[in-house]
Amino acid sequence: MKLIALILIGLVAVEHFYILWIEMFAWTTKGRATFKSFPSELFEPTKTLAANQGLYNGFLASGLIWALLIGDPLWSKNVAIFFLSCVVIAGLYGGLTAGKAVIIKQMLPAAIALGAVIAWM
Repeated sequence: MKLIALILIGLVAVEHFYILWIEMFAWTTKGRATFKSFPSELFEPTKTLAANQGLYNGFLASGLIWALLIGDPLWSKNVAIFFLSCVVIAGLYGGLTAGKAVIIKQMLPAAIALGAVIAWM
């Protein structure tokens, strides 16, 4: 179960680094293709706001990578639980406010990883 938990943590981190890239560096290109329901004329004026969101996703991803690099197993689990819980909460909020797809694309993978980490204990 530990290996599965570590792989899932890594996958959630990669997903959030990808979101960082879209929101910070590709908002007006890949962002348009990803967020099709967002009005096309708003991508350019919202670049700074999207970059801010991307930065937060980067913090979440960095925390998950940090959890993978910590040598002490208990400390590693606690850090992973904290950052995965943050992703679950952010995904739930995003699902309720931005669109139901956020629940499936962001919250669900983090919730599964969180369950695996808790089971690993």
